[in-house]
Amino acid sequence: MSTGLSLVLFPVALGIVMLGLGLTLTVADFRRVVAYPRAVIVSLVCQMLVLPAVCLGLVLAADLRPELAVGMMLLAASPGGSTASLYSHLFKGNVALNVTLTAINSVLALFTLPLIVNLSVAAFMGSDSSLGLQFDKVLQVFALVLIPIAVGMVVRQRRPAFAARMQRPVKILSIVVLVVVIVGAVIGVKDELAATIGAVGLVALLFNLLSLAIGYAAPRLLRVGHRDSVASSFEIGVHNATLAITIALSPALLDNTDIGMPPAIYGILMFFTAAAFGFFAARRGSASTEPAHQPTRAA
Repeated sequence: MSTGLSLVLFPVALGIVMLGLGLTLTVADFRRVVAYPRAVIVSLVCQMLVLPAVCLGLVLAADLRPELAVGMMLLAASPGGSTASLYSHLFKGNVALNVTLTAINSVLALFTLPLIVNLSVAAFMGSDSSLGLQFDKVLQVFALVLIPIAVGMVVRQRRPAFAARMQRPVKILSIVVLVVVIVGAVIGVKDELAATIGAVGLVALLFNLLSLAIGYAAPRLLRVGHRDSVASSFEIGVHNATLAITIALSPALLDNTDIGMPPAIYGILMFFTAAAFGFFAARRGSASTEPAHQPTRAA
């Protein structure tokens, strides 16, 4: 299985998108996240504990065949994708919170992802194959996300007028890149999708919708601000499907096409569901009396 043009262009496109996000950020944005950590804590608990439990419940209820069940659990164990920051930027979430969560999740996933996947493989497939700690994948996430953002922040600090002029063009470019990724992904897996989507498509869709809903509702119930809750929802609902697919297909890791299908299907669905949620969140945000840059206070 290959996602074709989507996978070829993804690293370069992502670097451009992250550079654009950096043009909108300042050090003060990250200071607010550190000073008011409730949103970070709530999001991490949902990502690391709640979502795997929800996914396991869906897998058992749907009685998926073993390879697809492992694929869903692999997806649930994967950290939030970098695309979450793009959606947060487009729909006025707290991008600094997304960047912070992506960094923390990537480090934690170094330990939690192999644990969850190995337990899932043993439980559903009865195999003794194991997935080792993928430190190089964590480094790739850091390099691909943090370096371009840091460059963008430096440009904003030193050339604020230029950074302000570039924000709109880069946002438009980001939308174009997003469309290219979607089209490339659909073309690349169209045959496999036709054969598998009936078995796992509804489960993937339900998991995606629940992830987005939990990511927004849990922080709001704990009095986290709207912008932080939007960022949390995208971080939790937009998983790193590319990482999950890579782990599933790599000959040195799981080496199983069927395991890679749930992340592939989820990776396509989430572009549309996240966009729909973004418009919903934008309408709620416009009706909210919360200031645009109000920090979320800790308890």
